[in-house]
Amino acid sequence: MQKNDILILTIKSFNLFYFTVIMDIVLKSKIAREIKDYSAIAFGLACYAFGWVTFMLPYQISTGGVPGISALIYYVTGIEIQVSYFAINTIFMAFALKILGPRFCIKTLYAIFMLTFFLWLFQLVLKDDAGNLPLLLGEGQEFMACVVGASLLGLGIGFVFIHNGSTGGTDIIAWIVNKYKDVSLGRLIMYADIFIIASCYFVFHDWKRVLFGFCVLFIMSAVIDYVVNSNRQSVQFFIFSKKHEMIADTINNKFHRGVTLLDGTGWYSKQSIKVVVVLAKKNQSTDIFRMVRDIDENAFISQSNVVGVYGRGFDKLKVKG
Repeated sequence: MQKNDILILTIKSFNLFYFTVIMDIVLKSKIAREIKDYSAIAFGLACYAFGWVTFMLPYQISTGGVPGISALIYYVTGIEIQVSYFAINTIFMAFALKILGPRFCIKTLYAIFMLTFFLWLFQLVLKDDAGNLPLLLGEGQEFMACVVGASLLGLGIGFVFIHNGSTGGTDIIAWIVNKYKDVSLGRLIMYADIFIIASCYFVFHDWKRVLFGFCVLFIMSAVIDYVVNSNRQSVQFFIFSKKHEMIADTINNKFHRGVTLLDGTGWYSKQSIKVVVVLAKKNQSTDIFRMVRDIDENAFISQSNVVGVYGRGFDKLKVKG
């Protein structure tokens, strides 16, 4: 074998090794991201189930979606909410698998199983010997239960949404109808929720319960928007430091954010300096500050909130028309 052949073989082996290492890193990062998503979805569903079991069910308050239907069934028949919730979603998922495909259904199936489990678990823990859930806020505190319960529901669903999850239910029906008809998803879900909440009157014959249901829907929507929008907030950093290379490398490797270096000149000192420009999520700002301080205590940092950041690693660019 000639030297050139050995050299070519060595280069090919190195390239193969390098490609394997890179793919291993990418695969591990994707697995870590998925584990983080599924853990966050589980936490959100636990908050959602806790809100239902501790505040909604004991005070006989309902809202929209399949949990609202399941709650009405529970109030009328005594069948535990997780049983009817799971049964209804099983039927919906059968249609979704056939029409929307398995890719849509993976996280939704996970959410359905986890929420069913948490609803069962919290009822098992909180019910007394007679099988009744406690009124934690006391008698006649339906409105406070409505506010606290709706806040927990919104917090839970917000966590599920920001990690690309879904709770199934009427969302599935809306997606199926939207596939064949040019109808707004939000409008379909809203119509379904209004119908379910209005049905409370036929169970309790009390318009107050219907108003509580709409209050829950309004508060829950506001909390969901707050949680989702808080997660989307971004900040922009201008970092002036002589240790710009170390700072840029750390931001790139540790926080997985792109970095741009700009050439700057101090007007007073007339000295050239590199400016590190970074766009990051707001929840990363404190960690970035600490990192810069640890590397260079004399660094000058300017942080500002940005209205919107679109592109890779942030929100998708959406243009109407």
